[in-house]
Amino acid sequence: MRRTILDPYEDRYARRVFGMRSSVMRDLMAITQRPEVISLAGGLPDTGAFDREYLATLVADIARDSGAQALQYGPTEGTRAVIDVIVDVMRHEGMEPDPSNIIVTTGGQQVLDLFARTFVDPGDVVIAEGPTYPGVVPCFNAVQADVRHVPLDADGLDPAKVEALLDDLAREGLTAKYLYTIPTFQNPGGCTTTLERRIRLVELAAERDLIVLEDNPYSLLRFEGEPVPTLRSLDTHGRVAYLGTFSKIFSPGVRVGWVEAPTPILARLNLMKQAADLCSSTYMQMLVTSFFTADGGEAWKRWVSKLNVIYSERLDAMCEAIDEHFPPGTSYTKPEGGLFLWATLPTAIDTTDLLARALEKDVAFVPGAGAFLDGTGGNAMRLNYSAMTPDRIREGIRRIGETAHEVLDLARSLGLDDTGGRK
Repeated sequence: MRRTILDPYEDRYARRVFGMRSSVMRDLMAITQRPEVISLAGGLPDTGAFDREYLATLVADIARDSGAQALQYGPTEGTRAVIDVIVDVMRHEGMEPDPSNIIVTTGGQQVLDLFARTFVDPGDVVIAEGPTYPGVVPCFNAVQADVRHVPLDADGLDPAKVEALLDDLAREGLTAKYLYTIPTFQNPGGCTTTLERRIRLVELAAERDLIVLEDNPYSLLRFEGEPVPTLRSLDTHGRVAYLGTFSKIFSPGVRVGWVEAPTPILARLNLMKQAADLCSSTYMQMLVTSFFTADGGEAWKRWVSKLNVIYSERLDAMCEAIDEHFPPGTSYTKPEGGLFLWATLPTAIDTTDLLARALEKDVAFVPGAGAFLDGTGGNAMRLNYSAMTPDRIREGIRRIGETAHEVLDLARSLGLDDTGGRK
């Protein structure tokens, strides 16, 4: 009997391809583009609030004054003008970066990819928060990393748990290549690591020769509370590499991010980027530069302040709707900023299955399993509140809550309680 081959090229692919796992957010993108779907799934900033006439002016000025240069290749590390902007933004957050230690990337996502490919051989250990950013999951899969999660709580990442994991790894004869963390308004957890914990985490990194990749896309999107110093600003031992992006404070469409890292690391990242795309878009770097230098550098700050008012109202709408419509036993920590809320439902609910049911009611979210690499998170979900109006958020949460109640009712009819066990 002739064997049917579904993929005639299967024997040609590298082994790493078969361990790849798609980002659940990207899988949902096509569905959530439909206008009837209330998407609480993506991490989409409200770009619709940006002044279109002002954007047209910025674009026209670049085309008129610098058109030829904007359409040309640029240096791998980025244009000097946008690096100066990056330095200003980092200083605004209390850091003093060295411009020569910065590489401009094609979005923050490229930093995650470059860092993983630079440091990780198959089977190498990387430490990540649990839950972690769903978009980093494919990066870890691509390099066949052995990811060990450290669970989060309301105060963020606990350095004592990181230290305990490092001890466990040492007993196994293993060393972590690096720790990946989003300490401020964590995606998807929404929590912020306290100052006390940050200080200890930086100390621990120096004591245990641990490299830390600090991902900081959201910290300027603060609605309440006081800013907390970045890990990078607390680091005096060269253990922290810093990832920033303009996606959340300007536009994800420009695909401009950056990494600031110790010189030896940066040299390796530069080589990896040369292999990946030679350089990031010169045109988009110019657009970022134009916006962030407008009005003496004040225009972008007004824009971020406007976003914070919009997002704060939407977060309040989401929390009120969860309290009203989600089943008893649901828990969440209300974030002080950022774009995401992490909700944990009764254990009888598998949110991957719940998503399939919710999509039938034209509402989407990210199931919690997409934020782990160890199979956990099955009864949790990530909810985004930046992309929808308060009314759409309330209706979306109502539909998800209705669906969750239907799942629990079905479980009870089968003699199960809300934990999924027998009554």
